[in-house]
Amino acid sequence: MYQTPHHYISTPESSSIMLQLKAIPTNVITGFLGVGKSTAILNLLRQKPDNERWAILVNEFGEVGIDGSLFTGQKTEESGIFIREVPGGCMCCAAGLPMQIALNMLLTRAKPHRLLIEPTGLGHPKEVLSVLAAEHYREVLDLRATLTLVDARKVHEERYTSHPTFNQQLAIADVIVANKADQYDSGDFPALLDFLERTVSLDSTTVFQVNQGMLNIDWLTAPASQHNHAHHHHTGEQVASIPETPEIPEAGYLSIDNQGEGFYSRGWIFKPEWIFDARELYSLLLGVNAERIKGVFITDRGITAYNKADNVLTEAELDDSMDSRIECISSDPHSLESLEDALLDCVLTR
Repeated sequence: MYQTPHHYISTPESSSIMLQLKAIPTNVITGFLGVGKSTAILNLLRQKPDNERWAILVNEFGEVGIDGSLFTGQKTEESGIFIREVPGGCMCCAAGLPMQIALNMLLTRAKPHRLLIEPTGLGHPKEVLSVLAAEHYREVLDLRATLTLVDARKVHEERYTSHPTFNQQLAIADVIVANKADQYDSGDFPALLDFLERTVSLDSTTVFQVNQGMLNIDWLTAPASQHNHAHHHHTGEQVASIPETPEIPEAGYLSIDNQGEGFYSRGWIFKPEWIFDARELYSLLLGVNAERIKGVFITDRGITAYNKADNVLTEAELDDSMDSRIECISSDPHSLESLEDALLDCVLTR
C-alpha cells in the first residue's frame, strides 16, 4: 500500500540500498480505462519464477486506491511480490515527485529482480517513461518493452480514438496486446490494425490478441524502443493525500472525489468492522452506470473483489483485506450522486 508522500525521509540505509541496485528489468504496462491491466498483471505474477522478487508500482486515477488491495489479497509478499500505490491521478505530475518517492521506497524494500509499473488508464505514460529514463535511475533500471493493452472494439468509437491519452498509450508501445479478444466481432481486430497503421508505426511494434489478460511473460523481455520522452506539463492536479491507514471519521466511512481527462471519480473507504450484504451489493453494482468500478468488500460471504467494465460485473474471492473500499469512475458525475446512500443500505453490521 502507500503512505502520504511527504512522510518519506531518505535514510543512509535506504540510499545505500539504492546504490546497490543495478539494471533491474523494468516494464511499463499501460492501456486505457477498463482494458484489464490489473488482471493482466495478476496473470504475469502467476508466471513469476519462485526464486524471484517482483515489485509492482500501481497508479490509479481515483484517490482511494483499490489495486493494492486486490494484489495484497493474494498473500503477495510471502511469495516475493511487493506492491506500492500512487493514487489520485497521474503519478508523474508535480515533476514526478510522487512517483519517485513511491518508487524509491518500493525498490529499497523489495530489492526486486523485476519491476512492473501500471500507470492509471487516464494518465500519461510518456511522462512515466521520462521519469524512469532520468539520470537518477539510469544505472538502477533497465527499461524493457512497454506493453499497451487495448480493446479493439474501442477503435469504432470517436470518444476513444480522439482521446490524447488513448493515442499516446498506443504510440509509445513496443508490444500492443488486443485484450478481450473473445468478445470481438470479426471486423474488430482488422479495424484495430487499420487504425494502428494510420496512427502509429507498426514496424517496431508487435501486436497480439489475448483473452482475459493472458500476457506471455516472454513479452516482457522485448527491447524498448527509443520513444520521445518529452515532458508533458500538467496543471491543477494534486498529490494523493490519503495515508496507508486512513483515519475513518466517526460516521464509519470517508469519501473523496477526483476529476481529470474528462472523467470523474468518487471513492469510499469503510471501517473494517463493517460487514456488507454480498447479494445486495452485487445487485447494486450491477445497476450503477459508470465506465469503471473497482471494489473490495468484507461481506457476509467472505472478502470479495468486484470489477466492472463495459457493463460486465465480475467477482473474485480474496484471502484478506484491511478494510472495505470502492472506486467508481464515470464521464457523468451525476450518475454517482445517489451511490453513497445505496452503499450504506448494503451494510449488515457496523
